[in-house]
Order: sequence, then structure tokens, then C-alpha cells
Amino acid sequence: MKIFLVRHGQTDWNVQHKVQGKADIELNDTGVAQANETSSKLNHITIDLIICSPLKRAMQTAQIINKGRNIPIIYDERISERDFGEMEGKHQEDFDFKGFWSYQRNIKYESAENIQDFFDRIYAFLDDITEKYRDKNILLVNHGGVSIPVDCYFNDIPKDDDLLKLVAKNAEIKEYDVPIKKMEEDFER
Repeated sequence: MKIFLVRHGQTDWNVQHKVQGKADIELNDTGVAQANETSSKLNHITIDLIICSPLKRAMQTAQIINKGRNIPIIYDERISERDFGEMEGKHQEDFDFKGFWSYQRNIKYESAENIQDFFDRIYAFLDDITEKYRDKNILLVNHGGVSIPVDCYFNDIPKDDDLLKLVAKNAEIKEYDVPIKKMEEDFER
């Protein structure tokens, strides 16, 4: 089993360095071009199923990638972006963005999703799909924030707690092999 992760293409908020969690921002022209380029890069890869965040920027990216391929797409709220709550729409420079992404500090916010709760949500999703689709190649189309716990799920949380170095770039493809051992552990549960 392989899992491919693609972060959505660029949005205007990405360019402006504004935090976009649940804000339903569409791709800009660059984002559409990036999604088309990513689609070309994926042409030689067998994908059995696309699981996509239900936010517009991810859905647009998935639909562009899937054009002419007719791969089944499942929209799954569990891989929507982290809820940034009171930080939504702010510029990254206007608050402690690095602290917001510190797993060790695990800061509690008024309405933003706690990082460890966010990781739990993504890990539970990955546990589910690695069990349910163990014989498939899956493409996940989601968000920069989601790319962090996905990477940590397969490679562990970095000891230096610098999670921001793990963020996928817009329309970047990341590939993960699900080890047989992991699938056997899931099967035994």
C-alpha cells in the first residue's frame, strides 16, 4: 500500500501569508496551474482512490488531478485543515505561529483546535484507511497543516519539535509506503 499526499494548489491567502484553516478559499490562477502540473506528474502512478478534504481549495485540486482519470473520490471531513479559530485570517507574523505548531507545548486556545487533538484526528483517519484500503494506492488531497501529522505518523515527531519544516508546499506530492508491519498491527486490533 502506498499513500500519496498532495497539498492543494496556491490560494490568495497563501500569497498573503494569511492563516486559512476552515476558511473556504478557492485556488487562484497559480494554484490551478500547479494542480495541472501535479496531475501530469501523477500520470504514471496507479491511484485506486482519492480521499479529499471537503474544502474548496482541496476539492478543486483533486478534481483537476482526476480529470480524465475517473478515480473514485471520497470527501472526508477528518482531513480538512486544522481549525485555526481565533487565528483564522491573521497573518502568520501577527501571533506565535511556531508556538501554535508546537506539539510539546500543546497550547490550549479559546476556539482553535489544539495541536494534539488535531494529530489524534489525523492519526485516527490514517489508522482507518490503512486498515480499510490495505491493498490500494490512495491519494490524499488536503492541506499544509494536515501534511504535518501525516508525515509524523510515518516518520515520528521530530525531536526538535520543529513541525513547520514538514509542511508540504502547494501542490507538492509526498509519498509514503505503509509498512507490512503497520498493516498487520492494524489487522490485529
